[in-house]
Amino acid sequence: MKLQQLKNYLRRLPASTERLLGEPSNILVYSVGGRNFAWFKTSEPERWRFSLRVTPERFVELTDMPGVKPARYMARFRWVTIVKVEEFPPDYLRELVGWSYRHAVHSLSRRRRLALGLE
Repeated sequence: MKLQQLKNYLRRLPASTERLLGEPSNILVYSVGGRNFAWFKTSEPERWRFSLRVTPERFVELTDMPGVKPARYMARFRWVTIVKVEEFPPDYLRELVGWSYRHAVHSLSRRRRLALGLE
């Protein structure tokens, strides 16, 4: 999956928002109801590395794969970083994004999910 395709996919998820955090973070964050579910690093040397939250089982599986590593500062919350999105299997990537998105949605209160039209 190309980088732009992934960005478009993330934008199309229901109630998804995109915001760019400048210095010193330099990340493009995707969230739903204020809960982050994915982001890209936008500065060198890590430009366009993609991070998302995964299940505990997937965390172990993914961090054993070449090109995937624990996300800096967020690994304790089971976030991983995919170094080259273009080389990662697209169907597997969509599955991981879907889980991260659903996890963020389910962490919202029922009232907030209703307000966002997610229930």
